[in-house]
Amino acid sequence: MIHITDKKNCCGCSACVQRCPKQCIRLEEDTEGFLYPQVDEETCIKCGLCEKVCPIMNQADKLSVLEVLAVKNPNDEERMNSSSGGVFLPLAREVINQGGVVFGAVYDESWEVHHVYAEKIEDVYPMMGSKYLQSKIGNSFKDAERFLKQGREVLFVGSPCQIAGLRTYLRNKQYPNLLAVDFLCHGVPSPGVWRRYLAETYGGYDAKEQSRLQATAGKNSVLLSSLNATSPIGDIKFRDKRESGWKKFRFVVLKKSASKADQNTVLSSDIHYDNPFMQGFLSNIYLRPSCYECKCKNGVNHSDLTIGDYWAARVTDQDFDDDKGVGLVLVNTSKGKKYFDGLNLTVRNSTLDKAHLCNGGFNEHTHAHPKRALFFALIYQGKTIKDAVDICWKISLSSRIKNKTKRLVKGVVKQVLGDKGVKVIKTALEK
Repeated sequence: MIHITDKKNCCGCSACVQRCPKQCIRLEEDTEGFLYPQVDEETCIKCGLCEKVCPIMNQADKLSVLEVLAVKNPNDEERMNSSSGGVFLPLAREVINQGGVVFGAVYDESWEVHHVYAEKIEDVYPMMGSKYLQSKIGNSFKDAERFLKQGREVLFVGSPCQIAGLRTYLRNKQYPNLLAVDFLCHGVPSPGVWRRYLAETYGGYDAKEQSRLQATAGKNSVLLSSLNATSPIGDIKFRDKRESGWKKFRFVVLKKSASKADQNTVLSSDIHYDNPFMQGFLSNIYLRPSCYECKCKNGVNHSDLTIGDYWAARVTDQDFDDDKGVGLVLVNTSKGKKYFDGLNLTVRNSTLDKAHLCNGGFNEHTHAHPKRALFFALIYQGKTIKDAVDICWKISLSSRIKNKTKRLVKGVVKQVLGDKGVKVIKTALEK
């Protein structure tokens, strides 16, 4: 029987919930706004399947990376609508063209994120773009298994822990028609904090329902009801590149509109390091506890491909960087190589040392913000997310990123590029 005693040992992948033959496990939100499994012990038959499919309890050996590639989609419109190099859409299109199914994350009507599957390319478009939230998997593992057993090609894109959960859910059976793709992950912020931030900033939630939830959950909770139909939000883009480029991407919220003429009306637009929610997220204030010691990254989950941002382009491949986005692709398996080699993309060979430059997504151990506990105490006391982040976030995020980046890459750059490389990156970071 799955029993979480240390929250660092649960990534929230939902494999146990979906595999339980008696359906006696449910996910419940804790006081920080994260979901954890709860077992109905009266219904449980103690079969142990929930423990057998837990990716934290059943870790695999790490795979070695076969190829490291810097990548750009030659279609500029597709690339500009993507977070980095525009790799996902061509990959999804290839699978759809083979009669396959694509699983990815989309917003629901309350602007929370959940996994769905698409069998038509037009249904893939909402999956595009980074969504810095942990999606609710629902029954996606079950659905993927059903399609795999039918012999259909399946592309499943998710966070490292979600891919690890899918693998263990499938009991590590090797399906030749499954292409598992993860991404370099900073960690996932609290869904409860996200929900509360949206409600405080843009409105559109039921105050009476909120009072009922708070009374039920107790005062020490970030719980909020979902946004309702009065919410003015029409779209959310965590990584908008159109105004400020790839490196200074913006967090943009668009207004809901009944007419196409007004569909691009902007409610708010901030460079990512100026937005309160992004400040707290990137400063590690409210990441899921398991994210501070991630056990699913860097080959452990046996993803076929890993995608992300090739931030090293700004210092090692400047001629390849047009500020429209350069993607990083780690080819982890021969199956992943076969799929990737069939795509029409502009590719440059790179190395793992270069890929690590300026990219904290590889980090398996991340220090929690020293004022994490204070942040949650403040919002329990009624402070807004913005005010709580302001209080905890004393050093500017740009300075924090710059200092952390310098520490991370100085030694690696010297090994890869020598003393001249250190001078190049120092100059670039000071710009």
